[in-house]
Amino acid sequence: MGKDQADADDARLILELYDLRREAVMRQSRDDLFMKFHPRSYEDLAAVLKRDHPLNTAYRMVSSYWEMAAGFAKHGALNLALFAENCGEGLFLFAKVRPYLDRIRQNAPTAYVNMEWVVQQSPEARRRLENVQQRLAAMAK
Repeated sequence: MGKDQADADDARLILELYDLRREAVMRQSRDDLFMKFHPRSYEDLAAVLKRDHPLNTAYRMVSSYWEMAAGFAKHGALNLALFAENCGEGLFLFAKVRPYLDRIRQNAPTAYVNMEWVVQQSPEARRRLENVQQRLAAMAK
């Protein structure tokens, strides 16, 4: 399904994805989400999913960005290995919501399906996710 070898088009797409992350509103959303979003229960996450929550816009922007980017790899537009090496922030968000994925999908059945696919298909993404989960566990102490 995907590309076996990264090529110049993959490199350009990774650079474009990086450039989009630098846009002012996206940068602020990323900062807000990663500095202030630390769900310790499904209820913490559910609160952010409500439109009136101060982090809702940031959550929607960042989560949809990483799902879109993971979809590029899932559908073969971007080399999976290259994406796995460059999606640490997306894996960080996925690690934060992963414990609540079944509950999230009760209302949003397609939530995080692309990032989940990346983790299932890529040994590198799995390794990086494990590292992120260890970091989050240490931060929670």
